[in-house]
Amino acid sequence: MRKLTWVVLGLLLAGVGVAFALRQGEELRVAGGSVGATAYAQAQSVQETIAASGQAAIKAAIAAAAPGVVKVEVVRKTASVWDELLQDPFLRRFFDLGPFGEREVTSLGSGFLVEYGGKRYVLTNAHVVEGATSIRITARSGKELPAKVVGTDGLLDLAVVAVEDSLDVPPVVLGDSDKLEIGDWVIAIGNPLGLSHTVTLGIVSALGRDVPRPDGSGYFRRMIQTDAAINPGNSGGPLVNAYGQVVGMNTVIARSTESGVAVEGINFAVPINEIVRALSQIAAQGRVTRAWLGVYIQDIVPGMEGKLGVKAGQGVLVSDVVPGGPAAKAGIRSGDVITAVGGKPVRDTNELQLEIMYRAVGEKVAVSLVRDGKPLTVEVTLGARPEEGAAPTAEPQTGQEKFGLTVSAITADLARRYSLTTTTGVVVTKVAAGSRAHWAGIQVGDVIVGVNRQPVESIADWNRIVSGIGDREEVLLTVVSGGRTRFVFLR
Repeated sequence: MRKLTWVVLGLLLAGVGVAFALRQGEELRVAGGSVGATAYAQAQSVQETIAASGQAAIKAAIAAAAPGVVKVEVVRKTASVWDELLQDPFLRRFFDLGPFGEREVTSLGSGFLVEYGGKRYVLTNAHVVEGATSIRITARSGKELPAKVVGTDGLLDLAVVAVEDSLDVPPVVLGDSDKLEIGDWVIAIGNPLGLSHTVTLGIVSALGRDVPRPDGSGYFRRMIQTDAAINPGNSGGPLVNAYGQVVGMNTVIARSTESGVAVEGINFAVPINEIVRALSQIAAQGRVTRAWLGVYIQDIVPGMEGKLGVKAGQGVLVSDVVPGGPAAKAGIRSGDVITAVGGKPVRDTNELQLEIMYRAVGEKVAVSLVRDGKPLTVEVTLGARPEEGAAPTAEPQTGQEKFGLTVSAITADLARRYSLTTTTGVVVTKVAAGSRAHWAGIQVGDVIVGVNRQPVESIADWNRIVSGIGDREEVLLTVVSGGRTRFVFLR
């Protein structure tokens, strides 16, 4: 009996212990939930504060820039296809047609007011005002003023337009496009589809883009890519950063690929720093005159440095020199690496172009080079940038197959087939699929004129040089494609 009593007592105590433990656990669970709820509320409060701060910043940026954005309306004369057809003298006489007049059409773009040299100008795209017979600028307040073109720059698609007064609006504040980074917030303000002062928000998607011009006449260089929505009518409007400063001019809209695939969110703006450089010349002389070195250049790809005697990130490779140009007169050669201009280092083709093109024509400038691993400096008298001109101008056997390439001596037949203008070197007649040469972009019809900086003038030269190179060794080829020389690095 005593034993049973102790057993019962033990069970009762155990039950009390379990109940106590359960009660404590419940209290801890409730307490834990309270702590979690508090933390959640705090986190939500922080998120709301961040969101409110971001919204306030964007609204402040819009408020700062929007008053300086204007609508640009352009009237130009044009004729339809039928009008042009019916202007034919034979048809006019046969059908006894009366006189035909040109039609006037109105197009719409955007612009923004800037102050430079104590004067105020509206900046917009050159294609917006091209062929204009009259231009009207409308401010956000509704005030309208006639305007006239001071000058344009086709390279940047920039037009500088003069107005009679300030339109009673403040000029925009210009930022520094060189300080932009991928991921920065940007705002586009303009008049898409005639909807005045439309604002869209996005980020900087990429920098330094080279974009084909819509008319096929070349490329826009160093463009800012953004996903801020841009549509017809936005052309010439500002791209604004989160501080309300204009960092670019909206210019190009990507709508589809060459194969017709629709794309969205790919738009491009001209950097404001380049626009300011051009503005100074247009305001003074109505046009932009750019200096010219007279070289074809390319960036140095990783692994090529050792072949050229330079360090990684040092300099720009001269692939070819324009005969009779400033560089040629100064003794610069194909294969030289330009490391500095006027003492300022240049690391890529964009830096070199910017360092040259905005200098004065006729200016003498010291150009630092590395040639065959040895540094030297030459003085170049810069010329005026010409229109794109012709490039430099070059005997029968098949050479040793190497690097995935089949080459042949240049014959009259091959020269005609591949439209070659050179008679020296070896022409590529086959590129093995998946070979190093294939992935490096070498194509049938290219002419190889050098291997590892050793000149190749004939099949004999090619066979002699490549026979001493291992199949997996890194190789630097000098290639002429379409009349232009370039260096191709096989890894």
